[in-house]
Amino acid sequence: MPQAAETPGERSISVRIRQDIIRGELAAGAKITEAALAARYGSSRVPVREALRALAAEGFVESRPYAGSRVARLEPGEAGDLFDVREAVEGATARRAAERAARQASAGAPDPAWWTARRRLGEVLASGDAAAAEGRLDALPELNLAFHSGIAELAGSASLQALLAQLAGKIEWLYASDVGFRGRDSWSEHHPILAAVDAGSAAEAEALIRAHIRRSKQSFLRRFAD
Repeated sequence: MPQAAETPGERSISVRIRQDIIRGELAAGAKITEAALAARYGSSRVPVREALRALAAEGFVESRPYAGSRVARLEPGEAGDLFDVREAVEGATARRAAERAARQASAGAPDPAWWTARRRLGEVLASGDAAAAEGRLDALPELNLAFHSGIAELAGSASLQALLAQLAGKIEWLYASDVGFRGRDSWSEHHPILAAVDAGSAAEAEALIRAHIRRSKQSFLRRFAD
């Protein structure tokens, strides 16, 4: 039987729990209970219970009969697999985005929707630059996700956007866990990626974003090796 869709209240609670896990306010491995979370978010236990089920399906929470629920851990093997999937998906989005930019340039008059998305992406990049310069590294995970989602939007592929959306929460979680180690360097790598997209250089855009993701993977996995 298909799982019932979340109600707005359940969705709100699951978003808040997910964000607190991503930020580390609910620490990896920490035991969590419906009663404690209901008190934390000012909710009844029913939407919390449904939110925990949804988050368990996403891999943010581990729930076992008679043992309760805990915040999941980002294990190296799973993280490595996620980075590999990201590299394949985002390599395709960057290539498609650059190809579409080249078509926009040759058309002489860019599609208004494309230009709106490109302007929005420029604003995301500027916001991240400011956050990195001011030491507000806690703002970068969400902005990083917005940048990568923006590249997918420029690609104009509903399928690629949907694939990236499925990975979105884990992407933000991985970035947040590594932001103190590679946050500024990782953010600065977005500039040449977008420049290659703007130039319509499909092969270069793909190569740059793949290398960007591989460096993030190496940084994340190195901490476990150390």
